[in-house]
Amino acid sequence: MQMNPLGRTGLTVSELCLGTMTFGNQTPEAEGHAQIDRALAAGINFIDTAEMYPVAPIRAETVGLTEQIIGNWNAANAARRGDFILATKHSGEGSLARGGEPITSESIPRTIEGSLKRLQTDYIDLYQFHWPNRGSYMFRKNWGYDPSGQTAADTRAHIEDVLGALQREVERGTIRHFGLSNESAWGTSQFLRVSEDRGWPRVATIQNEYSLLCRLYDTDLAELSVNEDVGLIAFSPLAAGFLTGKYQGDVTPEGSRRERTADMGGRVTPRVFDAVEAYLDIARRHGIDPVHMALAWCRTRPFMTSAIFGATTMPQLEQALGSVEVVLGEEVLKEIAAAHKAHPMPY
Repeated sequence: MQMNPLGRTGLTVSELCLGTMTFGNQTPEAEGHAQIDRALAAGINFIDTAEMYPVAPIRAETVGLTEQIIGNWNAANAARRGDFILATKHSGEGSLARGGEPITSESIPRTIEGSLKRLQTDYIDLYQFHWPNRGSYMFRKNWGYDPSGQTAADTRAHIEDVLGALQREVERGTIRHFGLSNESAWGTSQFLRVSEDRGWPRVATIQNEYSLLCRLYDTDLAELSVNEDVGLIAFSPLAAGFLTGKYQGDVTPEGSRRERTADMGGRVTPRVFDAVEAYLDIARRHGIDPVHMALAWCRTRPFMTSAIFGATTMPQLEQALGSVEVVLGEEVLKEIAAAHKAHPMPY
């Protein structure tokens, strides 16, 4: 298991991160606890969650349940809390958490206290903003993205407000480090500017969607990551399961995420299945498990800190773990690059 720096924090995290967003919906608590045990035994030291989880679908009555499930594991394994980096996220404006309130200096202490209580821990290693109040081009909003309604001065004032609140939480010992999610290069640069001017928590990571099918990160954000030591924590590196091949033929397997969310968050498009087939063909011809290929490819990216994978079942977890033994050859990488040019951004 390769270990990578977590920004400039001095911490290192495993190349794979255990995602937990299905804990409490598709994945029962006992299965979730078994997954944590197995992931730690395999060398993973990074677990990611969020106050609004579980998803697929998000429901008001289950908000916070994933953190509770992890918290029950923490309570039963208190001596192991220092064995892993625990990350969670503060929902942005419009979520089902906390009535949809935005991220503010007033919401931060209450939200952290709620997460700490559910997680049954005294501290959070990496505290992330799930998406910015001003909006994001993630979640397929890039096709019609229009930032013209933003005001730079308001955004900077907001950043001052929330970073000051985070500094107070660092001083209290409730959080150790800070990250962003579903952010842009400009937004991240503003956080970096304020934090360096004021000596407040510096952005360590950005958690954005990234996979063979979703490569918005490859240009401006890639440059920012490399030059500012703000690495990517990639979510959906298997493209919400598309890259496993299980949805080919436009099918909906029983018990799958698509059974609960038919359009897969806007990922079901006329072009997606041809794009997936191009990558499956590469994997077949080179005798590589497509899950292993997708996750091993993430490791080759110059800005990658960790790839978050979610497993509904233990066999899926075991399959993902096998990717750490796979090294992609130059020919495979060339074919992946050609497939990307032939099938850019299929959703």
